[in-house]
Amino acid sequence: MLRQTFIHIPGIGPKTEQRFWAAGVDGWDAFFDDAALKLPASKRKTIAEALTESRHQLDRRNPGYFARRIPASHQWRLFSEFRDQTAYLDIETTGLEEDCTISTIAVYDGSAMVTYVNGQNLDDFIEDIRRYKLLVTYNGKCFDVPVIERFFGQPLDHAHIDLRYVLASLGLKGGLKRCEAQLDMHRGDLEDIDGLFAVVLWKAYLRNRDEQALETLLAYNLQDAINLESLMVTAYNLKVRQTPFDLRSRLPVPQIPPNPIPAHRRTIARYRNEVAFIRSLQPQW
Repeated sequence: MLRQTFIHIPGIGPKTEQRFWAAGVDGWDAFFDDAALKLPASKRKTIAEALTESRHQLDRRNPGYFARRIPASHQWRLFSEFRDQTAYLDIETTGLEEDCTISTIAVYDGSAMVTYVNGQNLDDFIEDIRRYKLLVTYNGKCFDVPVIERFFGQPLDHAHIDLRYVLASLGLKGGLKRCEAQLDMHRGDLEDIDGLFAVVLWKAYLRNRDEQALETLLAYNLQDAINLESLMVTAYNLKVRQTPFDLRSRLPVPQIPPNPIPAHRRTIARYRNEVAFIRSLQPQW
């Protein structure tokens, strides 16, 4: 879909782009091949130069070039070209307060799964994430990435697709798990775990050295990251359906792989009442 995109070129908005498509200019190559498109010579030259640079940046595998120029509501178009350099990212924290810190991080890249734990291997994250050029998160622009940048004291300068906004534009709202439910995605033993439960599990691990609480937390964190791939592909296909390129640009929705970290049912049952009590005192959760 990126190669059909023109809205990253100065002076071209969605309406002009749609006019190009309707005229048969359905990609960068078609612009150079089509002499029938009525444009002033100066504008044609400007667009041609911009597309030549676009080809160069795509050859260099530089999603940041396009992310800086494509409106946020259209950055889903980056995905198919840079899928092989994408990290699906999710973090858990010690609370909602402004000074909360990171407890765990999960990263999935469509193949490898990695989890990071505060006090164990969390410092490895900032180096490892540099292997990727595109991040996919849910609400990561408002939460995950700012928290990570504050914690590590350095920016994450990746191109970034935040599925919260892509899914909302498709009418899917209400948090990650709610969006999953609307798309008939289920979590099995992790169905009852949410952000507050994750905080309780982390505190139980610190207080009691409860390794099963930590494992359950990591299972929840990793499931968030794993599910982001299927959500991203689904959202991408739904957005492509709104363009003339549906059939040739649609992607197969991947099977969700099994989560290798166990969620312990007894641990979930053990802390359920504590979660309910905290929620009664702090309804913002």
